[in-house]
Amino acid sequence: MINERIRFPRVRVVDSDGSQLGIMSSQEAIAIAREKELDLVLVSDKADPPVCKIIDYGKFRFEQEKKAREARKKQHTSDVKEVKMRYKIEEHDYNVCINRAERFLKAGDKVKATVTFRGREIQHSHLAEELLNRMANDLQAVAEVQQAPKQEGRNMIMLLAPKR
Repeated sequence: MINERIRFPRVRVVDSDGSQLGIMSSQEAIAIAREKELDLVLVSDKADPPVCKIIDYGKFRFEQEKKAREARKKQHTSDVKEVKMRYKIEEHDYNVCINRAERFLKAGDKVKATVTFRGREIQHSHLAEELLNRMANDLQAVAEVQQAPKQEGRNMIMLLAPKR
């Protein structure tokens, strides 16, 4: 809220250099701000009386947006990356999957390890569970199991999260 939008009868006013001007009516504060060719901006409406500051509102808003952009730039969203394989996977292919999963985990993403079955292969779900447990064991240094291996239809799924 700025200038005339401030509806409080009495406000505590802080000058642009940070010095206290005291408690006064909002009309007086707006008049002082206009003399300095600045705006009266409500800083805290929870205080008693509410605190207003005399500053250049355009510059203030720009600084706020700049801080928000910096905060967004620094945060990392955690995605779920998937590593698919079959229970009859060869050793080299398995190592490639492990390396890919490790790279995802180090980047801060979660990994969904999926073993798919075709036709009658579903009878050998115990082999797929052994494979997923082996994968969890191999990635133990960088990952923790968030969801143990469980069967969903023709797939067996395990979820790994990066260690904190």
